[in-house]
Amino acid sequence: MDKNNIIIVSNRLPFILKKTEGGNVEVKQGAGGLVTAMAPILRKGNGIWIGWPGYVQEEDSDGTMLSAIQTAASGYSVKPVMINQEELENYYVGFANSIIWPLFHDSVDKCIFSLEYWESYRVVNKKFALTVSHHADDSDFLWIHDYQLLLVGSELRKMTMKNRIGFFLHIPFPPVDTFARCPWRFELLSAMLEYDIVGFQTIQDKRNFIYCLKKIIRHADFDIKAELDETITELSFGNRRVRIGVFPISIDYKEFILQAKENNIFKRVQERRKNEVDSKILLGVDRLDYTKGIPEKLMAFEHFLTLFPQFHEKVHFIQIVVPSRVEISTYAELKGRIEQLVGEINGKFATYQWRPVQYLFRALDRNELVSLYRRSDVAFIASLKDGMNLICKEFCASNIDEKGILLLSEFAGAAQQFYQDAILVNPHDIEGTARAIHRALVMPLQERRQRMHNLRQNVKNKDVFWWLNSFYNATIDEELSTFPRVDEYFPGKVANS
Repeated sequence: MDKNNIIIVSNRLPFILKKTEGGNVEVKQGAGGLVTAMAPILRKGNGIWIGWPGYVQEEDSDGTMLSAIQTAASGYSVKPVMINQEELENYYVGFANSIIWPLFHDSVDKCIFSLEYWESYRVVNKKFALTVSHHADDSDFLWIHDYQLLLVGSELRKMTMKNRIGFFLHIPFPPVDTFARCPWRFELLSAMLEYDIVGFQTIQDKRNFIYCLKKIIRHADFDIKAELDETITELSFGNRRVRIGVFPISIDYKEFILQAKENNIFKRVQERRKNEVDSKILLGVDRLDYTKGIPEKLMAFEHFLTLFPQFHEKVHFIQIVVPSRVEISTYAELKGRIEQLVGEINGKFATYQWRPVQYLFRALDRNELVSLYRRSDVAFIASLKDGMNLICKEFCASNIDEKGILLLSEFAGAAQQFYQDAILVNPHDIEGTARAIHRALVMPLQERRQRMHNLRQNVKNKDVFWWLNSFYNATIDEELSTFPRVDEYFPGKVANS
């Protein structure tokens, strides 16, 4: 029997598109773990990636965009879902990022529970489902990704599609007291039960979801089966079975190691060290978002400089903020707050030769980023709530000298993997975080090396291919399914799950 193909469905296609003044379309390959993991499998199995191409128009009338992205895909099919300006504002900026995002990140005060947003979210999810139905064969495995597309599985079932359908949530799932604030809580949970498997980043996310089911769905035949293993639970109700699992996403560990060893990276690191003799570097890399705790980091660093004046002129805090959603007022206000704090710290402590905070509001290319990872002494992650946080995994993989320290918020999903070897902080505790910075900077070399070695082994053993293998193979029903194992696509590369 032929192998089943995979169809990936995500809000965005794995490309960055830009229209030139001449009307042509420039396409760059997207970055990130999902693209890295899925592209080889889609190529091997003639798979399909479905998503929004990233700009607004009713349709690709002249075929320019589709032709450009299909060429970039090189080996698998790409099917765009076009959305108009009103849908962008109500579905994406509205329901996805003004309801689901703050709700799932424990920021209910930022939610705008608009019926217009909900109606648009339903319409666009149905539009995605229709595109899937037009291109899926009966035997294909359909894998839907993230909070923008929670309803796609339900819409596909309404179309009587019998395929096995998986869903993975890349962001946290909130506790019941928070989730219950949503006016469409029942509809969202019911839709998620239409999937055959639902994946979460952490054990706590899985527990929150199951508890919400118990309190909100209350199905008469609802039954939670015994755990299939320590990470997967099977639910049954009526004639339906749904697997709920924990699959912490990761990065391509080998790719970061190889890049960290490149000559041009080594030269950049050596040049930085020449210019920063006897200087410690604290590094923050975050997307502009209120969940990332950037103001809290800056306040903790300011308090550190107050408590430990002996580190004046001996430490630099480099904070990279990647632009994101600047059209939303909350994000514009956050940017202003960050810049105010940076100005206050530098105004208070800077000397002629030393500026304590170096703030960059831009995205860095991979080479710049990896060279910073290699040069930095401490990676500083202070998320107030985070599904996983891959920056800390990139830092560990790139830290081939094994001298770095990971300062990690206990509210990041990665903390459940790294709690033994990272220095965990509560970003709301400004003084505690300031003292944790000091602890990281004075930690003996032997302890730093042991901690970083352990962290790097953790990332190596559970890389993005392990994540993919774990999720995909958890969908397999040994009696009923003909799905191949993912390690058939990655011979010698995928760790056993």
